[in-house]
Amino acid sequence: MILTSRERVLAAFRHQEPDRVPAWLGASPEWKQLAREHLSLPDDEALLRYLGDDFRRVFSRYAGPPERSPGEMLSPGATWRSPFDIERHGYGYGMPLVNPLKHATLAEVHAFPWPDPDWMDVSHIRADALQYGGEFAILGGEWSPFWHDALDLLDFDVLVYQMYDNPEIVDAVMDYTASYYLAVSRRIFEISGDAIDIFFIGNDFGAQTGPLLSPKLFRRFVIPHLQRFVDLGHEFGKLVLLHTDGSLRPIMKDLIATGLDGIQSVQPYCTGMELGGLKRDFGQDLTFFGCVDTQRLIESSAEEARQLTIDTLRTMMPGGGFIASPSHDYLLPETPVENVIIMYETIREFGSYVE
Repeated sequence: MILTSRERVLAAFRHQEPDRVPAWLGASPEWKQLAREHLSLPDDEALLRYLGDDFRRVFSRYAGPPERSPGEMLSPGATWRSPFDIERHGYGYGMPLVNPLKHATLAEVHAFPWPDPDWMDVSHIRADALQYGGEFAILGGEWSPFWHDALDLLDFDVLVYQMYDNPEIVDAVMDYTASYYLAVSRRIFEISGDAIDIFFIGNDFGAQTGPLLSPKLFRRFVIPHLQRFVDLGHEFGKLVLLHTDGSLRPIMKDLIATGLDGIQSVQPYCTGMELGGLKRDFGQDLTFFGCVDTQRLIESSAEEARQLTIDTLRTMMPGGGFIASPSHDYLLPETPVENVIIMYETIREFGSYVE
């Protein structure tokens, strides 16, 4: 029986084997443009359908003061502004131009001009999700990079020092960043009802060779806030999906203990993230997104890209709990379009659970 994309995804999250492995595309606007031109497609929706993406995503829209807008009234050199009034520069998410709480006291943290959740317009969310007629699994809720925003506000080195010297400052900053996103997401879920399937949040907790924090510090400062997001999603009957790439094995059990439903995007070339071991040790607890090594896709020939995808499918497909996609959730223009197309064609060819 052929399932809808939504049915296929939900079966995978239940660790069942659907008709075929679900697929997902995460890519930069620049990469999507290259792919559309290569395939002579008119828009992103046509691209998603061509590649067989089983997901669609809905977003809130900024409606607050123009001086706090993500894309308006920016300083020279800035390309984007976070909700916490931090201007950033560079490609994609970029890097912060300032760390406004780097030298702040606890009183100054409390006095900081924190954003108002009501600045985000969520009135259209349900209609945006329902336009797909139940065909796709819908991702929603705020992206919620509460950890990244704390790094931007304090600076990474300062944040780690303060975890030892003034932990109350770190607690306060992370409570403010998390609480803002939780409030916006609650409004989204209240207005959207059952139109959203998956609460999709993003925080990178891993580097190439290990987590960014020791497990002890991670449990002390990050897990309590991550738990709040998982609890919110489950309160509204949503699956909760966390984007975090990098090396995660030392904190994987902590992530699972929150009740998290899935992790996106798994990078198999990072330390401890070998696919067979992940599937064996944690595959019964989490649904894994990604796993097709983007680093190798960049360097591969067409045949190597095809074989890489086949090998990944053979390891990750058994028993469900797997969504096939590149191991990076934001494909950059240097990733060859031809190799990515071959990857999705191979998923269609070899991703069936039906004999």
